[in-house]
Amino acid sequence: MLDKLKPAQEETPDIVAADWIAALNGALATGSADDLAVLFAPDGHWRNLFGISWLFATFSGRHSVAAELSQRAGKVRATGFRIDDRALIPRRAVVAGREVIEAVFTFDTSHGPGTGAVRLLPGANGHSVAWTFSTMLDFDSICDAGSARAADGIHARDFAAPDWIEQRQVARAYADREPDVLIVGGGHAGIAAATECKRIGLDVLIVDRARRIGDNWRLRYRGLKLHNKTPVNHFRYLPFPQTFPDYIPKDKIANWLESYVDIMELDFWTETAFEGAAYDETTQRWTVTLQRAEHTRTLHPKHIVLATSVSGTPNNPEIPGIEQFKGRVLHSSKFAAGREWSDRSVVVFGTGTSAHDICQELHAVGADVTMVQRSPTMVVNVEPAQLYDRTYLGDGPPIEVRDILNSGVPLPVMKIAHKLITDEVKRLDAPLLSRLERAGFRLEFGEDGTGWPLKFRSRGGGYYFNVGCSELIADGKIRLIQAADIAGFTADGLALKDGSQLNAELFVLATGYKGLDHLLAKLFGDDVARRVGRVWGFDDTTQELRNMWTRTGQPGLWFTGGAFSQARIYSRFIALQIAAIEAGTLSKHLT
Repeated sequence: MLDKLKPAQEETPDIVAADWIAALNGALATGSADDLAVLFAPDGHWRNLFGISWLFATFSGRHSVAAELSQRAGKVRATGFRIDDRALIPRRAVVAGREVIEAVFTFDTSHGPGTGAVRLLPGANGHSVAWTFSTMLDFDSICDAGSARAADGIHARDFAAPDWIEQRQVARAYADREPDVLIVGGGHAGIAAATECKRIGLDVLIVDRARRIGDNWRLRYRGLKLHNKTPVNHFRYLPFPQTFPDYIPKDKIANWLESYVDIMELDFWTETAFEGAAYDETTQRWTVTLQRAEHTRTLHPKHIVLATSVSGTPNNPEIPGIEQFKGRVLHSSKFAAGREWSDRSVVVFGTGTSAHDICQELHAVGADVTMVQRSPTMVVNVEPAQLYDRTYLGDGPPIEVRDILNSGVPLPVMKIAHKLITDEVKRLDAPLLSRLERAGFRLEFGEDGTGWPLKFRSRGGGYYFNVGCSELIADGKIRLIQAADIAGFTADGLALKDGSQLNAELFVLATGYKGLDHLLAKLFGDDVARRVGRVWGFDDTTQELRNMWTRTGQPGLWFTGGAFSQARIYSRFIALQIAAIEAGTLSKHLT
């Protein structure tokens, strides 16, 4: 196949990309893994997001990529790869420290149209080879092709018929039908999944314990804002207005969620507790018990999407001796405002983002604050922290194209890129980090120095975006002690190993949250929990997050969560798979 590739030297990016795509089509036509292998770098990767086969996995190494691609492309008749210069004119870029030619492409499969991205490197004899190659089904094209928008062009109406609001009230009641999909959890991830399921034609209902849509943000501590910039966090179909601030406050997010649900006409039950569910293999439906005020409601959806957040259930660890303390003990999720603690002593256990924000708020109202560090933590100033999201910042293509490019970065390349960014961040933040270490703060920067995004994907926390609390700690205005310095608890606070006593009226446990999988046995039983296994964190085989946005070991049970950008990008794949299962083109079981 190499003779079909023109030398990349002196060629423009569009020619290089077009030549590589032509060679790819030729190799796929032969069905030869050997012909495909020469098109990929020795350390090349293919990330398949349900684009070629119903599989979510990354393959690494040219021979592994070629073997898998040749086998799977034939089964779904993946053909007609072509550069999509309407989305992105092929361009030179630097990714993970390497100069590449970056292009977006489209293609055809028996499952529907696809899209993806490729990043090319100069190869042997001047021929270009793919370093990263990603494929996904084109959700928007699939939905547009199958849509049947209601014909509202005629103004004539039946004045005796129910109007729009009456129709919405009837639809939300589910008095005479069952939802195809029940989404448990009405935060941004659940709402995003519901939006995509509805768009593809599924009947979907969201349930949440909260009294009001958005309360999962609205009821958190006063100073909370998003710690990455607005362009990263847009919702599909309805991006934030340009008037929104760079870092959106929690109440503004809460109100946006409420408005989004209304505008997208999503069926949403508030003040509804999901008590558990059992799956019937014969009917292939769940029996779900919901508690609504004083009434119990039973539903029989075909699918359940658990969207209770990867960090949604407070982790209240067993702390030996804490029962000796006679003051108040609150988990950070229950800490609403620092004002009532003005001029009082508070100890905050933890050094993640919530712990820092709460300490800073308490200090601002005049409280005497002590932070207890339990384990080393990454600290990064909030502006340098945005370097990890630079795909979305500044001028460039529309967010839909940026999502294709971003999701096309496989885990091994992401690790390289993030290590380089973390090194840059540490250099920019060096003065502050030195001051923190002198104050006794223990720092770390993720596995192999890869920074906060992979810490979030592996453990859901362990970092802080500094917006001023680190300076307070470095200056001694917020007291810092290590958990190892505590000898025990007393009625009035802490006894320290140096013989001193630290009095307090409140302990705040900023000890993080439990993951999605901890609820499985409680809500679905031990058998389901065993079938599903761990949720979140990377799987060594697929190099993807475990059980997220894909079929699980339990038919009809799905998981979603993560950052705003993750919900935006990956929710469509849940909708695609469920729609394919209902159409009979995809098994409920993993194969």
